[in-house]
Amino acid sequence: MSTRNLCSECIKKQEEIYRLREENKKLKAKLRLQERKITEGYFGSSTPSSKKPIKENSPNTVQKNRGGAKMGHKGNGRRSISLEQADRIEEVKVECRCPRCQSADLKYLDQRERTVINFELKKVRAVYKLERKQCKTCGNVVQAKAPGVLPRNLYGNKLLAHVAVEHYVDGIRLGHLERQTGVNMGSLIKGMHQLGRILIDVPTKLIEDYRQAPVKHADETGWRNDGQNGYSWMFGSKDTAIFRFRPSRSGKVANEVFGKEQLPGVLVIDRYRGYNKAPCHIQYCYAHLLRDVQDLEKEFPDKEEVKTFVQTTAPLLSRAMNLRSLPLSNDEFYRRAAKTKEEIIKIMNSEANHFGVQRIQNIFRENSHRLYHWADNREIPAENNFAERALRPLVIARKVSFGSHSDAGAKTREILTTVLRTLKLRTNDVKTEFVNFLDRYAENPNIDIYECLFNNELLNT
Repeated sequence: MSTRNLCSECIKKQEEIYRLREENKKLKAKLRLQERKITEGYFGSSTPSSKKPIKENSPNTVQKNRGGAKMGHKGNGRRSISLEQADRIEEVKVECRCPRCQSADLKYLDQRERTVINFELKKVRAVYKLERKQCKTCGNVVQAKAPGVLPRNLYGNKLLAHVAVEHYVDGIRLGHLERQTGVNMGSLIKGMHQLGRILIDVPTKLIEDYRQAPVKHADETGWRNDGQNGYSWMFGSKDTAIFRFRPSRSGKVANEVFGKEQLPGVLVIDRYRGYNKAPCHIQYCYAHLLRDVQDLEKEFPDKEEVKTFVQTTAPLLSRAMNLRSLPLSNDEFYRRAAKTKEEIIKIMNSEANHFGVQRIQNIFRENSHRLYHWADNREIPAENNFAERALRPLVIARKVSFGSHSDAGAKTREILTTVLRTLKLRTNDVKTEFVNFLDRYAENPNIDIYECLFNNELLNT
């Protein structure tokens, strides 16, 4: 029907209908957003689990699962240790009299071994009587050195190493360590600053190790310093962990770590542009992409095209991330990886009408050189879980301590966290290794600190 045959009132009513329809669409979209914020938190699916207002109950299938051993399982029982593994062996005598009849006539039978694992931690005050001698030839006075303590230091190396590892590796609060050790917090902080000055040059050499790693990871999270907002950066590989605490999220921080020369290997990251100038190949994290895909269905639940796209794409992204964990031969892995890659590319190159689907497709089309390294090299993960896990202790520390209280504190945390977390990746007993280093440094402050920490024979056993 031509608009010429319509009266002006009818046209106005039709225009009002169109306006109300559009307004209704917008209000429904806002309502869905508010409902998602109520259930998922302010950041939607990116909201940390601890910040979610309402946590979903476990599904019925999980609730029905019963814990414990399966019926008929014999179990392994308590395992004893051998005499060679024991730190201390003591003989315990029986009472002189029988507890039943009080007779003193007891005949020796044999010995039974009982394994006990205990923990001993207490402040020990030691006084060393240092012998002094004088050279009869030149008259020089020679004095013995107190073992296990840095020069002119009241607190021994075991105490300093214990506090450093507990605080910077395990995230134990200094207030708790103050009560545990009986040393006031000011002295503990002073001791940590002293360790930071000793190790100040080590992170520079660890950065060189990180640059040469075949697979590198990077990520960042918030960190306050003296009440001001800032960021904690993590750059890691399988045996190196570099941390930076800076007031900015600028890409300059990443550029300082990567340098300007072309580097080997692949860097696994999310899509933050601060890493785009890294002089190496880049692999985008599929976990972040999967979350964006799943958010489409939550944002447009009534769109059949979106629902179909999510149902076909999400399983492929999950499969790509899980392939490395499957017990597959290399030939089978690369065959499955190539097939999964081909299916993802096919979906991303297919025609789509919905702008949300097109947005995801454009990410894959425009960044194809940063999305499929995992399919060509089994050592390269399709997700950045390594960096996420490495940052988790700092996130917990941030919630407990609200960040660093000074620039000096942030610098000390940066140095000690870098050194000790790297040492943890390279040895099974970071505390013992750190004590051994401090003992050797106390004997000879001119040693090569990096070599002493990371290239000694103990780390390779």
